[in-house]
Formats: sequence, C-alpha cells, structure tokens
Amino acid sequence: MPLPRVLAIVGPTASGKTPLSLLLAELLNGEIVSADSRQVYRHLDIGTAKPSQDDMQTVRHHFIDILEPTAEYNAGQFSTEARDVIHDIINRKKMPILVGGSGLYVKAVVDGFFEGPGKDPELRNQLEEKLSREGGEALLAELRSIDPGSAVKMNPTKPRRIVRALEVYYATGIPLSKFHAEQKFDSPFEFVQIGLEWDRADLYRRINERVESMFKLGFLDEVKGLQKKGFSRSLNALNTVGYKEMFDFLEGKISFEQAVELMKRNSRRFAKRQLTWFRADTRIRWEKVDGQTDFSQLAERVAKVFQSS
Repeated sequence: MPLPRVLAIVGPTASGKTPLSLLLAELLNGEIVSADSRQVYRHLDIGTAKPSQDDMQTVRHHFIDILEPTAEYNAGQFSTEARDVIHDIINRKKMPILVGGSGLYVKAVVDGFFEGPGKDPELRNQLEEKLSREGGEALLAELRSIDPGSAVKMNPTKPRRIVRALEVYYATGIPLSKFHAEQKFDSPFEFVQIGLEWDRADLYRRINERVESMFKLGFLDEVKGLQKKGFSRSLNALNTVGYKEMFDFLEGKISFEQAVELMKRNSRRFAKRQLTWFRADTRIRWEKVDGQTDFSQLAERVAKVFQSS
C-alpha cells in the first residue's frame, strides 16, 4: 500500500512560504503544520512573521502559539508531535502541508530525529561553564576537531546544540554525527518537498523591506511588552534575530539605527544559512520566484506537481 503523501514548502525567511501555503491549503483542502522553531511561542508575533489572525481563521494552523516563551521546546519533541498531527489531518480526509524555514524541524519530521544517548548532568554543567567562559566559537572549534560532521551544521550563536554534541561525544566516545548516520527511520509518509528559490539580491532586498515593515507593525512595542511581562532575553525563545538586537537597544547598548541595521544584516546571514541547509537536500524541488511571480499561478503549478508525483 502506498504511503500517504505530505506536501512540504520550505525556503529562507521572506521567500513567500506563508502566502503560497495559504493558497495551496485552499486548493488542496489542507491544513498547515508550521515547522518554525519560534512561532510555537506566544507573544512573539511580528518578530517571527506569524500568519495573521484572519489567515489562521481561514486555514487551520498547527504549532503556532502553543507555548509560553519560558518553555523549552526542541526538534525531537516536534518530530514526534508533528507526525501525530499529520496522521490526524490525514484521518480527517484533509491534506497536511508542512511549512517552514527551520531546517532542523523540517528534517526531524521528514527523516526522524535522534538525539543520541541520555544526558550526563555533570558533564553538561562543565560544558555550560566552559561556554560561559570561552563562548560559542571556542566550543564550535572544539567540536570541529572531534565531530566535523556535526560541527558543519552548527551555529555558534545557538550554542545549545554544540554543547549537546560535545556531551554525546565525551560521554560515549562516539560522534553524534555517527549516531545520526546509523539511525534507521521508516517514515510513515512520503514527502514532496518544494523550495522557493529567489535571486540572492532580490531576496536580500525583501528581507530589508520586511525588517522595515516590522517596525511599522509595532515590533518595538512587541519587544517592550515582552520586557514588561518579565521575559528575560536569556530565554532560548528570545535568542533569535530581531529580539536580540531590540533588547540591546532597549538596554542602551546600541542605538536604534544600529539595531535596525544589525537586524537586516543578521536576517540576511540567517537566510544564507537556511539556503545552505536546504540546498544540501537533493530531494527538494526548487521553484524559481521573483517580484513578478503570480503566487496564485505558482500555487496551481505546485498543486499539480504534488498531485502527479
């Protein structure tokens, strides 16, 4: 019996995943499964470019606004929970559409997720202390020397995964990348992955424009509101582009103009990392888009590709 098929729409920030997915949901009688590591948190709306309330009333969305920013959430949890939701959508005779730019979250659903052996609290504390003393770059350099396969996927500004990979190696003597390579996962679904491909200069222009529009929508007030609610900038949920720069501004470390420019620069860098991640997956079919693209026509073309695959 053939596996149930699931459509996945992936790509970098500001590439148009949200409008395309909404159109596809209407064409395919679908529901959207958000694969975004920050949209799961409440109160982080403008900075994570969540769909509007109208859009979420028109098309059912999953994994948006499910947690407070103080909660910990990871790709392993998402992998299990998202597959359960996809099963439920299929059982209700709807079409699940996985949508997101968080590459690890997408991969966790498509290929399964394995974290390695259990945690070693004492070793973890030692690595956390080393991180505080020496910083993420130093730990990433250490990881490169023992597990380059894992290190190439890591970002020093998000050190938790680096600490975890070091913990696995020092606890077992086996690189985390080897655990992943030996993992066997039989997916209950067949995924058809579509990526949105922009000219790099056009994508960067869109990113800059998105940052500008965020402030017109009230992003600064959103971050001030998080402060007033008592949410610390040290929370993992807030360790992301946009919120970090605005906290620096509100704490008097940089000017507003500097914060905006840093947001643009760091968003462009983030998009580059997203593209590098997705480009490594040869199963993704890329659709070229530009400023003249009619997304209604694109949705119809993608729907036909999906239905005929």
